[in-house]
Amino acid sequence: MATVELRFSALPEHVRTARLVAAAVARRSGVDEAVLDEVRLAVGEACTRAVGLHQSGGITAPVKVSLIEEEKQFSIEVGDEAPRIAPGDRVPGSGDIDVDAEEDEMGLAVISGLVDDVEVTAGEHGGLIRMTWPTTPPATALG
Repeated sequence: MATVELRFSALPEHVRTARLVAAAVARRSGVDEAVLDEVRLAVGEACTRAVGLHQSGGITAPVKVSLIEEEKQFSIEVGDEAPRIAPGDRVPGSGDIDVDAEEDEMGLAVISGLVDDVEVTAGEHGGLIRMTWPTTPPATALG
């Protein structure tokens, strides 16, 4: 199992780099060419979401992206350190909590529409989106 890890400051300009690296590693891992645009879009959405959560929460820790090549699948994990609260709870000083929640749900809906196998976890120490695509083994030369 090969893993590539990225960490970047929670700034929107770094999302493009994460998308490009994710697509390149996905291609090398054997993800079908027809799916690479979906990989790029899903990673962009997940990273943009993580950047937004860090910025709105005043979190200075980097956003983490793991690109994991396994035997028959390729996974991308995008992690943030933004603590989640129970629905209806209020975070002191956050007047736009409902707007943030709506944007968060919209981002997750977009990701779910792009990726068949997606898992979202969140808690008081942050969240993780794990997206997985099937891979095909590289063709071997017969000779």
